[in-house]
Amino acid sequence: MPETALPDIVIPTGMLPADGRFGSGPSKVRAAAAASLSLAAKGPLGTSHRQKPVKSLVGRFRSGLTELFGLPDHYEVVLGNGGATAFWDIATFCLIEQRSQHLSFGEFSSKFAAAAKAAPWLDDPDVVTSPPGTHPAAIGRQGIDVYALTHNETSTGVMAEVRRPDGAGPEALVVVDGTSAAAGLRVDPAEFDAYYFAPQKGLAADGGLWISLLSPAAVARVARLQESGRFVPAFLDLAVALENSRLDQTYNTPAVGTLILAVDQLEWILENGGLEFSAGRCDRSAEILYGWAESTPYTAPFVAKPDDRSRVVGTIDFDVAVDASLVTKVLRANGIVDTEPYRRLGRNQLRVAMFPAVDPSDVAALTACIDHVVSALS
Repeated sequence: MPETALPDIVIPTGMLPADGRFGSGPSKVRAAAAASLSLAAKGPLGTSHRQKPVKSLVGRFRSGLTELFGLPDHYEVVLGNGGATAFWDIATFCLIEQRSQHLSFGEFSSKFAAAAKAAPWLDDPDVVTSPPGTHPAAIGRQGIDVYALTHNETSTGVMAEVRRPDGAGPEALVVVDGTSAAAGLRVDPAEFDAYYFAPQKGLAADGGLWISLLSPAAVARVARLQESGRFVPAFLDLAVALENSRLDQTYNTPAVGTLILAVDQLEWILENGGLEFSAGRCDRSAEILYGWAESTPYTAPFVAKPDDRSRVVGTIDFDVAVDASLVTKVLRANGIVDTEPYRRLGRNQLRVAMFPAVDPSDVAALTACIDHVVSALS
């Protein structure tokens, strides 16, 4: 069956956002950060990652993240290749001793649980679930040595407070997926032992790297499992990554372009006030988006509980009378891109990234453009 012809709806130029990128990952990259790649053409790009230009870049990245998150003494910033997806496998080898508990409330939070269940050297994980649009709470239980939390579920637009579970054993680690939360949501380092993420969301870079902030307890767990003789592939060995990161390098060749973009974004955030600045921008964007959704007759926030609504990825349901997928296609034809919902959620909604690089004024312009399109379609 042929596709329905796209309506010829032109959004007035003066109504359009200055930048029409609202993707939840890869995210908008600031123009100034992209320009830094050109400046690096005769610098670290295309040079050895074992030499000073790239090692200095890694050092700036590690020290900047320490400052951004206010890491306590002896916490360490570790990085390697492969993205946050690789870190799920890394954790099954190097952080989970025998049994983990996972909070599963969306596509990405469920994947770490699946990785732990698939690892034959571990006991089956304890998985605590809740329906999409909500999040469960961790339950302190005997025998759990890792509590796997998700700070922000990118697929559903739900955020959850990061804190150590009541009743958790003194040796248990709290391991947090901060992939879409990092740099956009506030977090207390005292509440986690490993906070891991990738740079293609809040840090407005390309993918290809994983970053983890490790507490002394997590570092000790890595060392103990290494001493136990557990086999770990070198590429997934957190001890190897830790050893290299302390030298301001990665085990194998990093994505230097990604590092350049991430460092530019990180230092832009720090120069403007740090995490409070970046989280504040996300707060303003979220207030605009959810305020519009609540006051518009054909929309409503997907996440019912206001405190659970993500400040970095907003999901907005549309009335059945409005075809949200058609709205996204018209927006895309007008240069406003990546507002489609997460494919497997299967809802009549839009998903809007509000990472620090996204200007709140562009979120306001987006809502006006949506109203214009819906009016033209009716």
